[in-house]
Amino acid sequence: MTMTTAHEIHTPDFLSGHEVKIPTYRVLSQDGSQIEGAEGPNLDRDKARRIYQAMIGTRVLDERMMSAQRQGRLSFYMQCTGEEAAVIGAAAALDDADMIMAQYREQGALLYRGFSIDEFMNQLFGNDLDYGKGRQMPIHYGSRKLHYMTISSPLATQIPQAAGYAYGQKLAGDGLCTLVFFGEGAASEGDFHAGLNMAAVHEAPVIFFCRNNGYAISTPSSEQYAGDGIAPRAFGYGMHVIRVDGNDLLAVYRATQDARRIAVEQNKPVLIEAMTYRLAAHSSSDDPSGYRSKKEEEIWREKDPVLRFRTWLTAQGWWSDDEEKSLQESLRREVLETLKRAEKRPPPPLESLVTDVYAEVTPALQGQLEELTAHIRRYPDAYPKGARLLGLGDDATRDDSQGGI
Repeated sequence: MTMTTAHEIHTPDFLSGHEVKIPTYRVLSQDGSQIEGAEGPNLDRDKARRIYQAMIGTRVLDERMMSAQRQGRLSFYMQCTGEEAAVIGAAAALDDADMIMAQYREQGALLYRGFSIDEFMNQLFGNDLDYGKGRQMPIHYGSRKLHYMTISSPLATQIPQAAGYAYGQKLAGDGLCTLVFFGEGAASEGDFHAGLNMAAVHEAPVIFFCRNNGYAISTPSSEQYAGDGIAPRAFGYGMHVIRVDGNDLLAVYRATQDARRIAVEQNKPVLIEAMTYRLAAHSSSDDPSGYRSKKEEEIWREKDPVLRFRTWLTAQGWWSDDEEKSLQESLRREVLETLKRAEKRPPPPLESLVTDVYAEVTPALQGQLEELTAHIRRYPDAYPKGARLLGLGDDATRDDSQGGI
C-alpha cells in the first residue's frame, strides 16, 4: 500500500497566486482616531514628538530645497513628501545603532537620527564641508556616526549589500540588524531576489522595507507585476512578511518593532511592504501630470500621513497649534539661513579628488592630479571654480606661461 502525506496530492491541481490576498495592517483611521480593537505600539510622549518633529522637518526641507532647485540654486532634488510615516516610522522603531541602507527618498530617517540641516546643505551643494567631498550628486547622503550607509544611484544595489552587512552583524553578535529601504520598482531588479535569497539562506537579521508608492517613476504598479504586490514574494524565500498601511505612523512603527524582534532574536529576515503614495514628483526632473491625474493625487492628499499623525498627537494632548506654528517658522528660517551659508562655501580642494581611495595616493593618481592642476592653471577661465579649487582666490588670472603646478 502506498503511503500518502498531507503534503501530497494525486490530481494535477494547480495553484494560483491570485487566490490569496495579504491583508493590510492598520491602527489609525484617516481622521487620526485609533481603530477599535487595533493593536498599536506603546509609544511614549517624547518619542512621539520626536517623530513628528522629524516629519515636519523633512517636509519643510523638501519644500524649501525644491524651491531652491527651481530657482537654479541647486541642480537636483528628490522629495519624501507623502511617505514620511513609512520612512520615519520605520527608523524610529530601530535601535539607533542599527544600520539603515536607503534608496534615495529616506532623508526623514536621517533627520530623525540627528543629521543636522547644516549637514544636509553641505552635501546638497557639495562644498568643502560635505562628507562626500563633492563626489556624489545631491541627496546622496551618508553618515558613519548615524549608521546610515551612503546612498548610491544604481537601483536596488543596496538590497544584497544589506543582506551581506546583516550577516556580518550576526557574526559579530551585537544584537543589531540592518533595515534596507527600496521601492516596488526596485523589487523588479534581480538584486532584490538575490538579496532576499541570500538573507533567507544565511539567516541574516535584515528587514527588507518596500515603500510601495504605486509608481516606478512613471510606470504604474499595474505594469510592474501581476501578483498581489511585493509581500507574497517573501513566501518563495521562506521569510516572515507583513503588509502595512504606509501612511499610518503607528502601524509602521509597530510592524517594524516586531520585525526587528524577529530579525535580532531569531536571526531571520523579514519583508515589510508599506502601501503609500508619492505626493510629489519622482524628482525635480519629473512631471507627474504626464502619467497620473490630479483627482488621484487629491484622493491621496486626504490620506496625508503627517496630518493623520498630528491629529492623533493632538488628541493625546501631546501637540498644540501654537507649537505647530512655532516649529514651522523656526524650521523655515533655519533651512533658508543654512542654505545661504552652504551655497557660499568653497568646493572641496582639488587634491581631495585623489584621496580616500588608497591609504597612500598612488604615483599614477598623483601624476594625473598634477596634469589636471597644470591644465586648470593654464585655463582658469574655462573652469568657474578653478581658481578656488587651486587656492588662488577668485581674482586669479590666466597665465599661459605656467606649464606645471
